[in-house]
Amino acid sequence: MANPDALKAYDDLWQRTLGKIPGDLNRMIYLASTRDYNSGRYHHAGLEATFGYEAVKQALETAHQDIFWKLTRSSLEQLVGELEVYIRSSGESPEELLRTWRTLQPYRVAIPLEVDAMAAQLLLSNLKLGLEVLQKRRSQQAARP
Repeated sequence: MANPDALKAYDDLWQRTLGKIPGDLNRMIYLASTRDYNSGRYHHAGLEATFGYEAVKQALETAHQDIFWKLTRSSLEQLVGELEVYIRSSGESPEELLRTWRTLQPYRVAIPLEVDAMAAQLLLSNLKLGLEVLQKRRSQQAARP
């Protein structure tokens, strides 16, 4: 990011928002939510009022990709931990969330647009496997007296 305003927007994004969100999976999902599903453009009204659209777009894209790559390099056990943090912070029933995520795979829309397709498939596959690990652990815990 050569744009100085984009760097400032990136720093602001981390200090005020991303740094307060627990876990990289939560952060990636948050960043995906700032992206319009029809156009793929990122928006953040608060940041745009201070830094302008182009700088904020670059900051959001960069942060989204940075977190994506960090998660892609994570071990399966680290991803399972990220999923556990996400489940705890969601406020949803863990059983319901696991069922929905295993069926609908809503995490697929959290992948940034401009990333290597093979890396995206790797992360999606690992998340899917992580969900199965969590489901198996929950089943084993429920079976214990």
